[in-house]
Formats: sequence, structure tokens, C-alpha cells
Amino acid sequence: MPRLKTFIVEDSEVIRDNLVATLQELTAVEVVGYAEDEGTATAWLSQGDNDVQLVIVDIFLKHGSGLGVLQSAVGSGQQRKWVVFSNYATGAMRARCAALGAHRVFDKSTEIDALIAYCHRLAQGTDSQPVPVP
Repeated sequence: MPRLKTFIVEDSEVIRDNLVATLQELTAVEVVGYAEDEGTATAWLSQGDNDVQLVIVDIFLKHGSGLGVLQSAVGSGQQRKWVVFSNYATGAMRARCAALGAHRVFDKSTEIDALIAYCHRLAQGTDSQPVPVP
């Protein structure tokens, strides 16, 4: 199975380290970089030589927000999958993330298994369409 090049935007080192370990152990994800704040994330992601396929973004960051990272991706023309992984996955936040281009939104406390399954399907090439937000 091909490796899914992934960039993570998460300010908590503990959560980030656990997420990286889990995804790399259980899926075909290869984490190629990370950022802890909006500015670093948008700068790295805007570089033309980054062939990242998946970006996993938290909403609340050290500086800025994941919403700003998503907004910077709108109209970029990059063929990436954008996933929000947050403890603040309310219905309103899911709708806002979808409006900004997120393909999926997962709750950190209850949907880690769904995120793992999604990453697995992406790596296999069987999950390419966004799901409508309820």
C-alpha cells in the first residue's frame, strides 16, 4: 500500500506524538512534518515543493487557529485532503470547517477509530469524496 504523505497541525506535543505513532503504526500514513501554529502551517503548506496528500488540523493552536489554516487553502489549487481533528467538533464547527474546505471533521475524544479508518481508505484510494455535514 502506498504511503500517504501527511502534515499535522497540532500544538499539543503529547497529542501530536500519540497521533503520529498511532497513524504510522495502524495506517499507511507517513508524517512528513508538523506545525504548532497557523503561521508556520500556512507558510510550510504554501511552498510549492510540498507534495503532501493529507493535512490534519486542530482548531485551537498556540497562535492563530486551524480555521485560518483551512481558509488559506481555499483556492490554492492543491489536491490535498483536509481533515479537522479537534475536541470542539460541534455541529456548527463541522459546518464551518466544511464551508472552508475540510473533507472530514473528527472529534478527538470519540472518533479516533473513524480517523484511522478514513486514513486507511485514503491510502487505498477508496475514499475520495467529502461527506456532507449533517
